[in-house]
Amino acid sequence: MNKNILLIVFMIIGIIIIYNFRGHNQNKAIEACIAGSKKLEQPMTIEEAKNFCKDKIQKK
Repeated sequence: MNKNILLIVFMIIGIIIIYNFRGHNQNKAIEACIAGSKKLEQPMTIEEAKNFCKDKIQKK
């Protein structure tokens, strides 16, 4: 009985951690895309780059 309670507690903690960090990788990818877009021949504003990168990353 004690093992079952511990297992359920660890599962709940794991779900909470996954839920809190689910957008972390996407945010890092968008930030990297924005940094890379500054090196293009036609520099974009930060908002244009953010929208462009967000669209491209969410399509994949």
